[in-house]
Amino acid sequence: MAMYRLSLALLIGFALTVSAPSQPKKKKILAIGQVKGFQHDSVSHALATIERMGRESGVYDTYIRTDTQLLTKQKIEAGNAKNLNHFDAVIFYTTGELDMDDQQKKDLLSFVHDDGKGFVGIHSAIDTFYKWPEYGEMIGGYFNQHPWGVFDAPMVVQDANFPGMNLFPKTFTFTDEIYQVKNFNPDVTHVIIRMDASKLDLSNKNVSEERRADKNYPVSWAKMYGKGRVYYSTLGHREESWDRKDVQNMYMGAIKWALGLVDADITPNPK
Repeated sequence: MAMYRLSLALLIGFALTVSAPSQPKKKKILAIGQVKGFQHDSVSHALATIERMGRESGVYDTYIRTDTQLLTKQKIEAGNAKNLNHFDAVIFYTTGELDMDDQQKKDLLSFVHDDGKGFVGIHSAIDTFYKWPEYGEMIGGYFNQHPWGVFDAPMVVQDANFPGMNLFPKTFTFTDEIYQVKNFNPDVTHVIIRMDASKLDLSNKNVSEERRADKNYPVSWAKMYGKGRVYYSTLGHREESWDRKDVQNMYMGAIKWALGLVDADITPNPK
C-alpha cells in the first residue's frame, strides 16, 4: 500500500511537471552609460528605470555598465565578465567618443547587423561616435544642436501603432531638450514621433539650413540595420521625463520590439 501511494505521488508529480507551462527565458540587455562629453544627470535614473521595468515585467535582465569592456565578441579574461554573445540587445545613453577599439566597433556592428540583435539609443546616443560613420549609419543620424533648449516641444505621433505608443495622444507638447538631427535618411527610416515644424521658431540662429528647408524634425524612429532592429528617441534629457508613464511605456515597447518579442510595420515614411 505504501509503495502504491509512493508510485501514485510520483506519477502525479511527473504529470504536473510535464503539463506545467514553461516560463519564457528572460532576455539579456547590456545598458551602457559611458560619458566622454556633456554629462546628462538623467543617465543614472534612466538606466535604473529601464532595469526596474525589465525586472518587474519579467521580460529582461539588465546589466548596467559605465565602461565598454563587455562590448566585444572576444573572450574576456577578467572574472565572470560576459561578452556580447551573452546579450540580446544593447542600450546606449552615451556621449562622445567612447573607449572602444576597432575590434570592439566591428563586433558591435556585427552583433546588430549579422546576428540580428537589438540596439536602442537614448537621447545623446546620437551625440556619440562622430568619428565612426558606420555608427551614425546604424543609429540613423547625429546630433546637430538643440536650437530651442528645453522647451514645450510640439509633438506629432506619426505612428500610433508602434509598440508602446498607446499612451500618447496624436498631438501633444513635451517639455524636454529635443535634438535637431543631421545625416538623417528618411528613405530608410520609420519615423514614430516628430515635431510639428509649423509650430517651431525656424528663425532661431541654430536651426540648420537643411532643416529649415525640409522642416524635417524626427524625434523617435525605428529602422533595420542588416538583420538587427534599431530604435532611437530624443526623449529623456530631463530626469523628470523618466517618471512619466507614457515615456516608460514608450521605451518598454521599443525594447520589446528591439528584442524581437513584438513586431511592427517599420516601412520608411519619408513624407
